[in-house]
Amino acid sequence: MKPKAKEKITIQELDFAQAEIKIYGKTPLIVHRFDEKSKKQMLDKQTKKDIKAKEAKDPEQQYLSSIYYFKDGRRTGFPANGFKAAMVRAGKQLGLIMTDLRGQFWLLDDGENLVEINGSHRLREDMVRLNGGTADIRYRAEYPVWEATVRIEYLPDLISEAQLTSLLQLAGVSCGIGEWRPEKCNSGTFGTFTLKKQ
Repeated sequence: MKPKAKEKITIQELDFAQAEIKIYGKTPLIVHRFDEKSKKQMLDKQTKKDIKAKEAKDPEQQYLSSIYYFKDGRRTGFPANGFKAAMVRAGKQLGLIMTDLRGQFWLLDDGENLVEINGSHRLREDMVRLNGGTADIRYRAEYPVWEATVRIEYLPDLISEAQLTSLLQLAGVSCGIGEWRPEKCNSGTFGTFTLKKQ
């Protein structure tokens, strides 16, 4: 019996396209970068190192540490993957398969995995509950008015620019980005955005 000839598989060259979409904040954006000091404290606790007594709170320092700065020290941003996660989550609400969506488009950053946020930030003070119910005060940065340009690379054979625009619009309303966003908690109303200037 003759062995079957191996079927030749031809892989077509993929086409990529890019879209640029401007977004405008509907509600203030609260950011909370996980700073190096917090990482070290967590590592020390996990490795059973001697934990020093808690230092006195420095609201100004906590606020500045919560901001995602570019290396130039002037521009500020928000992680590009935060925008993609919101879009993928919005896709699930439309009945799309999240794992498929993740491979159909990519967020292009403005450097250092950040999308630049245009707007002035200020110190925000919030009372929060830690695990175990202990009350604490957190100082974070808030952008009362903000906007950004989201740049997306995608496979037009799998998803269209119109579909991406719809996903981003739904993400802005139902998911949001940053702290206290609608997706994260029942009382979340922050970090929502629209594609039209208000």
